[in-house]
Amino acid sequence: MKESVLDVLMYLFEQYVDEDMEDHEADREQLESRLIDAGFPASEIDRAFEWLDGLAEQRDAPLAHTVRPSLRLYTDAEQARLDSEMRGFLLFLEQSEILTPSTRELVLDRVMALDEDEIDLEQLKWIVLMVLFNQPDRELAYNELEDLVFEETPSYLH
Repeated sequence: MKESVLDVLMYLFEQYVDEDMEDHEADREQLESRLIDAGFPASEIDRAFEWLDGLAEQRDAPLAHTVRPSLRLYTDAEQARLDSEMRGFLLFLEQSEILTPSTRELVLDRVMALDEDEIDLEQLKWIVLMVLFNQPDRELAYNELEDLVFEETPSYLH
């Protein structure tokens, strides 16, 4: 089975989200070894760590402030990657104040950084979780989204 960068990221997030990952560099070699043992290709592991490094860099960057309400126009490349259901989900998250305009932009940045031809709604939810988990002071939003992700029936369809 061909594993993608997103598969590696989702595996890492599921396995290690509760562990203390403060000493990132010291753990990286150990994580790489565990990922190889789990059957992930080294090239995808490297790309996953590059994606995580990009996310970590965004955490320390000042967030742009957007006046609410704002309308986000998606580029052709973003529309090709995110179908209307996924864009609607992002809008729902923003209207529910789970995402801010700034965190929405971080999600879009990380989606485009994946370099995947196609992602689905479930994968997008995981990306949003990873972005929110990485943002200081977004614990409540993370918990709300976590409830949505693991819910059987999506509440945004009601």
